Amino acid sequence: MRYREVGRTGKKASVIGLGCEHLDGKPYAQVKETIDAALAGGVNILDVFMPGREVRENIARALGERRKDVMIQAHIGSTDLAKQYDISRDLPTAKRYFEDALRIFGGYVDFGMMFFIDSEEDYKGVFETGFADYVRSLKEKGDIGHIGFSSHNPVTAMKVIETGLPEMMLFSINPAFDLCPAELHVLDQLSDGFAADRMTAIDPTRAELYRMCAGRGIGITVMKTLGAGKLIRAEHTPFAKPLTVPQCIHYALGRPAVASVMLGCQTAAEVAEALRYLELPEAELDYLPVLSTLQQNFTGNCVYCSHCQPCPQGIDIAAVNRYLDIAKLDQEQVPPSIRSHYEGLAMHGSDCIGCGSCEARCPFSVPVIERMGEAARIFGV
Repeated sequence: MRYREVGRTGKKASVIGLGCEHLDGKPYAQVKETIDAALAGGVNILDVFMPGREVRENIARALGERRKDVMIQAHIGSTDLAKQYDISRDLPTAKRYFEDALRIFGGYVDFGMMFFIDSEEDYKGVFETGFADYVRSLKEKGDIGHIGFSSHNPVTAMKVIETGLPEMMLFSINPAFDLCPAELHVLDQLSDGFAADRMTAIDPTRAELYRMCAGRGIGITVMKTLGAGKLIRAEHTPFAKPLTVPQCIHYALGRPAVASVMLGCQTAAEVAEALRYLELPEAELDYLPVLSTLQQNFTGNCVYCSHCQPCPQGIDIAAVNRYLDIAKLDQEQVPPSIRSHYEGLAMHGSDCIGCGSCEARCPFSVPVIERMGEAARIFGV
C-alpha cells in the first residue's frame, strides 16, 4: 500500500480507502470479510457516513481490537429518522446520531465531517447556527481528531474552506465531474446524459478548488470515484468507451491535495480488484485516450435539459429521471441517499397521467411515460 499525508493534519492515509455505504444492510459475515480484506491490503481509512446503528456496530465489531489501526471518517448531520436517511442541522438530532457513532467507535473519531454542504442553504445551516460551534467543541474536547466536511459543489466548498474551520474534505472527483461546468451540479450528472457537449476541459472552478486545497493544506478524500459506477459501464459513460476502475482511481489520485479514494467495495473480491491498482503498469492506468473521445449521441437518454416541462401534474421530470438512472445501477439496494432525495420530491413517477405532452417536447425522444412507470415501480411511489 502507498500512503499520503492528509493535508496538514499530520495523518497519513492509504491511497485506497474503504467507503462503507454499500455494507449497509449486508450480513455481518460479509461486512467482516470485506473489512478483513481491506485491512490485510493496507487500507487504513474508512468512511462511515451511514447513520444506521446496525451497520456502524457491524463495522466496529469487525474491526475489534484493530480499531486503533484505522482512521474513521464519521459525519455530523447524517441522521436516520424512522429508518429514513436524512440530513439534519437540528443540533439535538445531529448530536444524538454523532455521539452514538462516537460511542460505537470507542469514544473517538479521527475525522469529524460536517455532512453534505452543497448549497447556500446548507452553508447557512452550518455556519449561521450553533452547528459549527458544536463541531469545534468536539475537537476541543478531543472527541474528534480533525474537522472536515463533505461536498459536491466546488463553489460552496471554497466558501467553507474560507471560514478556516476545516482541515480536510470529502469531495466528489472523477473525470466526468471535472469536465462539467461548475454551474452544473455533479449529482445531476449521474444520469445517462452527462453534459458531454459542454465537457471540453477541466472546469476552472474545480481546478481552483484543488489548488486552494493544496495551497492551504486541506487534504481531500474522494467519493464518487467511479461516478456511481457509470464511468465503468459502456451504456452509461459519456466517453466512447468505459474507463476501468484503476483508471478512475489514477485520475482522482492525480488531483492536487488528494490523499485517498474511498471506494464503495462490498465484498473481498471488490477490495482485491481495487488493490490491483497498486500493481498495474502505467500504460494500463492511462485514462487520456478515453477522455479524448466523448459520446454526444443522446437519443433516448435524458440529459436534464427540462425541455419537457411544464408537466400538468407538476412532476419534476428531470429530477425523477436523474434518481431513476442512479437507482437502476443497483435496483436490489438503491442507495438510501437517492431514495431519500426521490421521496422528497413534491410529485413522483406514480403521479404521471400519461398525457404525453413531455414526450412531444423532448428533443432526445426519451420515453418519459415509460420511465415514470419504472420510477414508481423501483421506488414504490
